[in-house]
Amino acid sequence: MKARARVIAFYLPQYHPIPENDEFWGKGFTEWTNVARAKPLFKGHYQPRIPADLGFYDLRLPQVREEQARLAQEAGIEGFCYWHYWFGDGKMLLEKPFEEVLQSGKPDFPFCLGWANHSWTTRSWSKDLKFSTGSIIAEQTYSGEQDYLNHFDYCLPAFKDKRYIRVEDKPVFVIWNPYDLPDSNAFINYWNNLAQENGLKGIFFIGNCDGRTRKVDEELKMGFDGVISDNSYKAESKSLGSVLKRRIKTLLSYRMEGLALNRYKYDDIVKNFCDEIIKDENVYPVIIPNYDRTARAGRRAVIYDGSTPNLFSCMVEQTLNSIAHKEDEHKLIFLKSWNEWGEGNYMEPDLRFGHQYLNALRVQLLD
Repeated sequence: MKARARVIAFYLPQYHPIPENDEFWGKGFTEWTNVARAKPLFKGHYQPRIPADLGFYDLRLPQVREEQARLAQEAGIEGFCYWHYWFGDGKMLLEKPFEEVLQSGKPDFPFCLGWANHSWTTRSWSKDLKFSTGSIIAEQTYSGEQDYLNHFDYCLPAFKDKRYIRVEDKPVFVIWNPYDLPDSNAFINYWNNLAQENGLKGIFFIGNCDGRTRKVDEELKMGFDGVISDNSYKAESKSLGSVLKRRIKTLLSYRMEGLALNRYKYDDIVKNFCDEIIKDENVYPVIIPNYDRTARAGRRAVIYDGSTPNLFSCMVEQTLNSIAHKEDEHKLIFLKSWNEWGEGNYMEPDLRFGHQYLNALRVQLLD
């Protein structure tokens, strides 16, 4: 059965121990460490969030990766966008799960790569640090053409894999923060030339736009073929009635020890999530089942309260209606996310809702 859109789910590879996390957080630290010890901050707050079918899994196990792919495929998801951490000069983190997917050929499920081009600091997974940059775990650097070549050579086997997701017959490559690239046009042109030299038509570059400091039209001028439009920030501001109110709320939450919770009704987020820009052929919307960063940030978390599978279904439906006129190949929707448990932002079954979010997506996409 043909899906109504091409849904690609962001996939976090953080669920296995690595030496860097052991050093900064303690032996055996993974995303699950904070997820399991999260506490509710108000009456009815759903914390901690406990996984159901897959349990507190380890992504080094191929059985886990196979079951994730099966669940996603049954829900109508086209593939995973694996977050890929290349910090420059060959420095990578969390690369092993995807490398095993690539080398083993399993699961037989489509994928693409998203370059999470940002530094890692000790603020990433700690709710105990005050408003500061924290200590650097891995710094994102851009050291020039040789590093760009090495990065491309690392990605090339994935680009040539039959499972790799393509648009206009080009492998898709997502860049989290286009504005951090020293010269995005030069980078994109260089990689496109390398791709053509290696038998590809080019790379289909998609920039991420959060609607805060980044603008869709600016990113298209930076050489990108398409832009992901994540309207979370705009929806939060609209649900409060003004950007100023949102800024005051954020200030109280982050800078004043969580004096006031940065909390929004998910119903209001849904009502304000879609806008006209996503109707453009090369602008790709985001859908989000929920968001609650309590496990990582404690009282300084952004919290979407009251998410249900039915409300998520409404978000999916309005998004599908907004892009119905596009060519099938460009009916891309990015699902944020498949397994961001530390942000309460996941589709995998939990003890409260089981498969209900997956079923809601399947009904909208396939039924």
